[in-house]
Amino acid sequence: MRLLLLVVAALLFIPLIGAVHLFDWDEINFAESAREMLVTGNFLDVQINYIAFWEKPPLFFWLQALCMKIFGVNEFAARLPNAIIGIITLQVLFGIGKKLFNNKTALLWCLIYAGSILSFFYFKSGIIDPLFNLFIFLGVYHFYLFSNEAENNKTHKALQQVFLSAVFIGLSNLTKGPVGFLIFAITAFIYMILKKQYQKFLNYKVILTYAITFALVGGLWFIMQMLTGNYSIIADFFYYMIELSQSKVAGHGGFFGYHFVVLLFGVFPASIFAIQQMLPQQHNNHLTKSQQNFKVWMLILFWVVLILFTIVRTKIVHYSSMCYLPLSYLALLSIKSIITQKQVFKFWMKLALAIIALLFGTVIFLLPIIGNHTQWLIETNLIKDKFTLGNLQAQVSWPYIISILALTYVVFSQYFIWRKTNLLKHLASLFISTAIFLFFIMMLVVPRIEQYSQNAAISFYKSKTTEDCYIDTYGFKSYAHYFYAKMPLHSNPRAKDENWLLTGDTDKPVYIVTKINKQAKFEAAHLHFNLIKIKNGFCFYESKN
Repeated sequence: MRLLLLVVAALLFIPLIGAVHLFDWDEINFAESAREMLVTGNFLDVQINYIAFWEKPPLFFWLQALCMKIFGVNEFAARLPNAIIGIITLQVLFGIGKKLFNNKTALLWCLIYAGSILSFFYFKSGIIDPLFNLFIFLGVYHFYLFSNEAENNKTHKALQQVFLSAVFIGLSNLTKGPVGFLIFAITAFIYMILKKQYQKFLNYKVILTYAITFALVGGLWFIMQMLTGNYSIIADFFYYMIELSQSKVAGHGGFFGYHFVVLLFGVFPASIFAIQQMLPQQHNNHLTKSQQNFKVWMLILFWVVLILFTIVRTKIVHYSSMCYLPLSYLALLSIKSIITQKQVFKFWMKLALAIIALLFGTVIFLLPIIGNHTQWLIETNLIKDKFTLGNLQAQVSWPYIISILALTYVVFSQYFIWRKTNLLKHLASLFISTAIFLFFIMMLVVPRIEQYSQNAAISFYKSKTTEDCYIDTYGFKSYAHYFYAKMPLHSNPRAKDENWLLTGDTDKPVYIVTKINKQAKFEAAHLHFNLIKIKNGFCFYESKN
């Protein structure tokens, strides 16, 4: 069973991960840090443009750098760690599910997780969160095992689980910083209060074991930085963590309920089933003590993450991605209860599933129609932003097979949702069909979306990989020119000074890329640059000297 799961997961997550350019910012940001590790041979310090980048610890970049060393500096290598993490994640879910239930239910859990929208896409990306989330989930899981072992007075085994929990939470700290420990600590604290297990959790052996293990594992990189005298990087890192929670960093703002909407629509179909388990339950007596206890942990973890990142003013889609794992377990409980007739497959659930499936399919259905008639959309004057209008000038061919696939998905999903017999077969088929549909979206839709958003700029950067020059952007933040122009470590230290690059008094040609809505401002201030071309909303300039 595990071997079959491994093969299926590999077929789902590995193909096509190198078929489309990395997306600005996060994917290219992280891949560039890994690339610069290879260029400089410095694997301790995380850098961007060969300047210390103190926003993230290095563990994920080490994995990317290893893949780049083997497969070359490219999209496939940058995304391969997450594809492997996806395979591991399904193996972890299967193992836990088998222990809590049985092989069949464990496999269903894997299907629920892999067959939901964002949890599927994230394993085909090059961002940090899939690894970060896995470590937090394992840290919480082993602490759940600790609470079980301690309750049964198995002290030695309980401390082993404490140790393992601290190792995984420590690894989360090496992946993305102290947020992982914060999520775990709040979750464990709330569980302790609810269950009134103060003596068990506040035992000095537990505290010492956890503190020492976490400090040694999670603090490894920070200790190494201190030993090399890099105290400023550590201070900058923690200052950034505080700033992230108090302000809309990099313009990533959003409304209060942002993450609620992201989870409802983004983790479809699992999200709808999970809602049922968040409502007051009267029929949970069919769950074993372990299953019910783990549900409590998952509910707490879910709400801790969701509330925490609702409070944080910076709103980015993947900030709530830690919710996907506990949400999938809650969905599993609902589906299992429906299948065993312990719970009714309620009309509101069917209706919500049907509406979101219809909306999802309709959006994809319309893409080829809109994509092949962008001129009509431009002429409606509904879009006022000059850069967006420029993006729509991209010549992209949309095959109508996409619409046919979307229509097929809508028809089959409605059939699976409304069937009243063979519920296991039809609900499993809903997740399978969603996973297959997502696979085709990755193959047919995402590369075409990328051609509008950034392809023109990236193609320009790639054309400069063999030229001894400087490249920078004006009026917008990007990491793409570093990665796709394969920016070397220039001998002139002023190459990192953006103001110097714009003066015209440089020792190499300078290329500047800006967006069309910044064109007039740039040209008025920098007369010594020639406009090379305008393409898909981007303006490309070259210094005259």
